[in-house]
Amino acid sequence: MKPYSSISGVFHQLNTLLNKIQANATGTRSIEISDKHLKTIQKYALLTGLVDSNGIVDENILDKLKFNIRGLLESEPGKDKELLDLCLDVIYNQNMKAIGLNNLIKLYKTWIAEHQVEVNLGEESIEE
Repeated sequence: MKPYSSISGVFHQLNTLLNKIQANATGTRSIEISDKHLKTIQKYALLTGLVDSNGIVDENILDKLKFNIRGLLESEPGKDKELLDLCLDVIYNQNMKAIGLNNLIKLYKTWIAEHQVEVNLGEESIEE
């Protein structure tokens, strides 16, 4: 039988794998974002160069993202299940609006920063 601390560690790990973003201005809608979704965004660099220099995320930016993803899916039909999952769960979610995309971008930036710290810590431990 495994000690309780390892079970609580598993629950902690599961909690860190899912994030919720607010999808509308009133806060009544949310979308769950997993680490797998964030890794897919990173793999395809979906948010790179998406937002104009003015920094405003509106419905046009969301449409631009959808068109970019549609192009990827058409060029690689059925080849990447993670990209399809991202579309179904997040990007084409009925609750996804511009504010949801803005919150997804913020979450992604935070996730990248945390991920970079983990990578750096891993490299330091290898060097020692």
